[in-house]
Amino acid sequence: MDANVPHEKYLEAGVHIGTRVSSKQMKKFVYKYRKDKLVMLNVDLIDKRVQDMAQMVAKYDLSKMAVIASRVYAVPAARKFSELTGAHAFAGRFVPGTFTNPARKDFFEPEIVFVCDPRVERQALIEATELGVLTVGLADTDNSLKYLDYFIPCNNKGKKSVPFIFYLFTKELMKAKGLIKSDEEFTTKLEDFELGGIRESAVPEGAEDESDAQTNAEDAAAESD
Repeated sequence: MDANVPHEKYLEAGVHIGTRVSSKQMKKFVYKYRKDKLVMLNVDLIDKRVQDMAQMVAKYDLSKMAVIASRVYAVPAARKFSELTGAHAFAGRFVPGTFTNPARKDFFEPEIVFVCDPRVERQALIEATELGVLTVGLADTDNSLKYLDYFIPCNNKGKKSVPFIFYLFTKELMKAKGLIKSDEEFTTKLEDFELGGIRESAVPEGAEDESDAQTNAEDAAAESD
């Protein structure tokens, strides 16, 4: 299968920049360890996982797909993804019982659950596992993969990385689903998945964020890699 996009695009977005911790399950996706101890992920493997996960998810009814976005940079990306595919976006803090308590007004019974961060969205994964539905998502080098059936290894916290991965995954999923026939038919812009693409007031208060220091460190790392 041909490369989804040139390596340079992944590097510019900092998709390959992990944390300073790498779990045993993530080691096979590591390309190298930098002198500053940041883990660099293998871009070829990221690219392949984007395409493979799109093929997997395309087998499901996307209207039964729940996308959990707790972090600020994931919210607009998840909402744009849901707008284009028909999935349901859950922005901000995931409320326990959303998938398991029919008495809740926001009750939703998914057939597939997508998480943007397995750590902060662990409750959604636990409930999905109880239901026995497919769980997929984005996983950084320090994430536990305990409740994930499949994932894309990537920087799942960065302001550039998260929108970029969602942009690519949306395009590949829409092709796999037959919603578009080629890359040329995908006219949505990357900017539409970014925080600047929506009003900041549209981001729920419960959405978690990373510190400016970490965001700046990611940007600097991407530029120096």
